[in-house]
Amino acid sequence: MKLRGCGTALVTPFQQDGSIDFRAQRALVEWQIESKIDFLVPCGTTGETPTLTHDEWIQVIESTIEVAKGRVPIVAGATSNNTSEAVARAKEVAAIRGVDAILTASPYYNKPTQEGQYQHFKAIADAVDKPLVLYNVPGRTAANIEPATLLRLAKIPNIVAVKEASGNMAQIMEICNQVPDDFAVLSGDDAMTLPIVSVGGVGLISVISNQIPKEMAELTRAAVSGDWTTARVLHGRFLNLMNANFIESNPGPVKAVLAMMGRIEENYRLPMVPMRPE
Repeated sequence: MKLRGCGTALVTPFQQDGSIDFRAQRALVEWQIESKIDFLVPCGTTGETPTLTHDEWIQVIESTIEVAKGRVPIVAGATSNNTSEAVARAKEVAAIRGVDAILTASPYYNKPTQEGQYQHFKAIADAVDKPLVLYNVPGRTAANIEPATLLRLAKIPNIVAVKEASGNMAQIMEICNQVPDDFAVLSGDDAMTLPIVSVGGVGLISVISNQIPKEMAELTRAAVSGDWTTARVLHGRFLNLMNANFIESNPGPVKAVLAMMGRIEENYRLPMVPMRPE
């Protein structure tokens, strides 16, 4: 599967009692698709997945698939810092009809070596026949996937993409310059989309497309197609919003804005809490 363009890392709406608000979740998915988003990513970090029960994790993915009805690809999140559990989660989500690919992040907290990360991702890839998108976010996991390791992993047939959120442009340039042509480098940071696409990236897994899906899809498509004038105009228009979405830990700001828009209630599960009033 070739992932291109803008995908949304979906929030998980909660009701005041802490239960999942599936009415709001389904409406959000439908709005994303109507807004011409390219693909959807349920149960990533933005979805507060660490606080979901096992059954809720599956229910959110299945609800997303049910609403999407095949209109856009579904890249489902399945991560654990225990490799055997990560394999089991990947196998379970791979068996869900309608899942097109799996997003899986580096093991967090363990701080594995580069060889440890290689073996972790290889074990997952060997266990499933779905395409894998690796998620490099060392700011959250304390483990960076270095270019040499990613190049080794890119040789595994069903490892097809990386969501790069290291913030290290020198590293990202090296990756884009060396990975195979059919391997997709996706920005994992809204504000880094233009520079990453300019050196060979092909899209974005976005936080703020929860709020402005049409505009972020247009921005990403313009950049990928080489329409830099349009891409720069849209980037400049929404740069303040991109930055504001990270003034506190994600997904605090994005859920606060969605609540202001009337699309969800601003409810979280601990340890996430509402944004400070100021």
